[in-house]
Amino acid sequence: MGGSTDRAAARVVADADVLAADLLVGGEARDALDHVRRHSWMDLLASEPLLAEAAAVVAALADDDLAADWRERIGAECRLVDHPAGDHPGLATAYRGEAAHLLTFDETLTGAHANLSVQPHAALSIRMPDAFARLFDAEALYESLFEGEYPGPNRDPRG
Repeated sequence: MGGSTDRAAARVVADADVLAADLLVGGEARDALDHVRRHSWMDLLASEPLLAEAAAVVAALADDDLAADWRERIGAECRLVDHPAGDHPGLATAYRGEAAHLLTFDETLTGAHANLSVQPHAALSIRMPDAFARLFDAEALYESLFEGEYPGPNRDPRG
């Protein structure tokens, strides 16, 4: 396996809007996150502030019980990362967790200017979930990180 910098390519952060959409809507958010959930060698990173923000969105759009149940479940699925209070939860999680991908619906983050301004600080691709889902190539990524052939998905994304 490659070094920690190489492993960063298998680390993904979903912003609060994507996490909430995955639960409540499905569609492109779920398609993107299913790529991560299907592979045990990939990590979905989150922080407490990021999960709290997403749970607040779920509570506002659905109800408190669903938000609490989701928060408990998603906390077990993510690798938690700490970051300073007051930082943008998605960006800070990606930076502190050395993630290669941040998925968001926030067009102020996905634009060329924002992506370029992040590059001196982190090797981070900020994309809309549909772009990530369309461009993600698990086989190529696996083969760049590990010796041997890509074994295919090894987890149920709904598991």
